[in-house]
Amino acid sequence: MLRFRRFRRSRLLGYVVAAGALGALAAGTLAAAGLLTAGTALVLAALGVVAAAVAAVAVMVRRLARRVNVLSREISGVHRRTGDTLRAVAVQREEADASFAAVRGELSRLREETLPALSRDVIRTVNTQGRNDYEQQVAWTELRDHLRPGPFMPPLRGWAASPDVLRLLVRLIDERRPELVVECGSGSSSVWLGYALRKAGAGRLVALEHEERYAELSRELVAAHGLDAIVDVRHAPLTEWAPDADPGANGVGASAPQPWYDLKAVADLKEIGLVFVDGPPEATATQARYPAVPALLPHCAADAVIVLDDTVRRSERDLSDRWLAAFPELSCRSEAVEKGARVFTRTPL
Repeated sequence: MLRFRRFRRSRLLGYVVAAGALGALAAGTLAAAGLLTAGTALVLAALGVVAAAVAAVAVMVRRLARRVNVLSREISGVHRRTGDTLRAVAVQREEADASFAAVRGELSRLREETLPALSRDVIRTVNTQGRNDYEQQVAWTELRDHLRPGPFMPPLRGWAASPDVLRLLVRLIDERRPELVVECGSGSSSVWLGYALRKAGAGRLVALEHEERYAELSRELVAAHGLDAIVDVRHAPLTEWAPDADPGANGVGASAPQPWYDLKAVADLKEIGLVFVDGPPEATATQARYPAVPALLPHCAADAVIVLDDTVRRSERDLSDRWLAAFPELSCRSEAVEKGARVFTRTPL
């Protein structure tokens, strides 16, 4: 289209020039024929040339004006687009500035608040863990020095009882010399308690285990240390324990039925002097260890002691409060061991 317009304008300019030339030729012809004087013909020829030149200039001016208009529109478009681009850049810069300001503020907060607090927490955690590790190492060393157990003792901590709570239990065995100890749960602690009873010179341990395979592994572990005459690991699968099987709770803190060790496993037990409550696992039920006292207290001696492990957990603290409310003959003290423990002493009313 642009080439066609240029071609049309070029032809128009040629027509104008040709018209001027023809006018000058016509004037010369008339002068030669005697119809015009030479001066008049010359003037007319000059006027024709001037008119042709003026027409050519006019055409060129018009073409130039059109080009100027096109260029002006293009410049306006470029200017408009440039303005839009600059405004967009300005908006983006404002957003970037706001983002940078937010980042600077967050970095400042991290530097001034979070990092110091985190550093304090890390230091406190490391110090606490270090103290715990040291205390457990001391307790483990004292247990070995006191009990003189065999080599390759089963590991403690983690899922197993910690050395410091076992030290507490061993001390109670030395002080009270119970004839019968019951452990809710079995494993490494069963071996250590077996050695404690051997050193005391009397007493036996009944460990309740709800998983048959784990009960068998615990028996093998006990036998490997030659303690199977002292430690009796009993498979007691979890069955439904109901509050109406709770002699002595007097309806205080009654709850819905929940799983606990099969009561048949403890039916023959009498005069239990020490109970270590370290099972069933927490995930078994809400306050999974609550039935231990209502189920075992009728089989306990008048001065029995009950040790509840893992009282760092809220559920264990809550169920121990229920024990105190339901059984007034029980008194309680807390022990600062790694996982927390509460010691309940039975005093006849």
